[in-house]
Amino acid sequence: MTEKENNVQHFLDLIRQSRRGKFKVYIGMSAGVGKTYRMLQEANTLLRNGVDVKIAYIETHNRAETHALLEGLPVIPRRQLFYKGKALEELDVQAVLNLHPEIVVIDELAHTNIEGSKNEKRWQDVIEILDAGINVISAVNIQHIESLQEEIRNITGIDVAERIPDSVLQQADEVVNIDLTADELVIRLKEGKIYTPDKIAVAMKNFFQAEKILQLRELALKEVASQVERKIESAMPGTAHLRNERFMACISTNHTTAKKVIRKTSRLAAYYHSKWYLLYVQTPKEDADKIGLAAQRQLINNFKLAIELGAEVIKVKSTNIAKSIIHSAEEKNITTICIGKPHLNLTGIILHTAVFSQLLGKLSESDIDIVILS
Repeated sequence: MTEKENNVQHFLDLIRQSRRGKFKVYIGMSAGVGKTYRMLQEANTLLRNGVDVKIAYIETHNRAETHALLEGLPVIPRRQLFYKGKALEELDVQAVLNLHPEIVVIDELAHTNIEGSKNEKRWQDVIEILDAGINVISAVNIQHIESLQEEIRNITGIDVAERIPDSVLQQADEVVNIDLTADELVIRLKEGKIYTPDKIAVAMKNFFQAEKILQLRELALKEVASQVERKIESAMPGTAHLRNERFMACISTNHTTAKKVIRKTSRLAAYYHSKWYLLYVQTPKEDADKIGLAAQRQLINNFKLAIELGAEVIKVKSTNIAKSIIHSAEEKNITTICIGKPHLNLTGIILHTAVFSQLLGKLSESDIDIVILS
């Protein structure tokens, strides 16, 4: 692309950016902290001030105090459809685009749309609405953020199915944490303000334990703090880190380790507000005809996960892994290489594994750091 074309593209990007809707996200440590309640409070305040605000999708979970706030708010009817013999409702994206209100409230950001919908995920619906110049207020729980899945699993013992890429939250113009203490949240649960009475005892034994709540609360607070810091540094470039960090995650067909490396590298890159890459070196023994279909699918899914988390994927065929890692790192001006924790202890790796010996030997001559992620 010529310099003239670059200038034109930059100008077009600025125009699109100025036309894009503003995005506000309420984030909480769990269900029941009051995210939906706060969004409806805000919608009522906006309406009283003459703002064209509409409710595009809200989930009150039959909580009386939350449902009461819907009274008098203009609601865009949901899209009715049948799936597997059941009548279901979804956000009507086209209706939102046609009505084009100034602000829409769209709950359950991590929701998976019914099969056959235009977009697979609700966050994709929201991006489409933002791109049309409509401002959006939405909400999500901390356990739905993709790069935190390892931590969430360690805390709760649950694999969260519905997730949003970190890049979605990074697009938010404002992120607000709805915070409660563990005691306050448990009191709300016991008072029947979160779940129906028949579900309270089970919730108390599982998710709503003080230790788990405290750990999730810490994650939510850290996430919002990170988003605020990112916004400050974007507005005041002079305060940014002096070193322009660039991370490269290196994976193999070991899908479990690969997922950990991808998510943790994504978190590092988000913390430093930096670009990151995913490198996969395919050796002859990992040719498509030499590994199973399951391994191939898992590898593709890991590429997809990395892209969703903002990485640029690099795939290289080589017999020399260390040389390929170093070459790619130098080519992309990488400052930090991230790899998974080997099965052997580090001393054994250095002494007996040629790949690590070559890699560490070469890196000792450069300004590139290596991080082993456990």
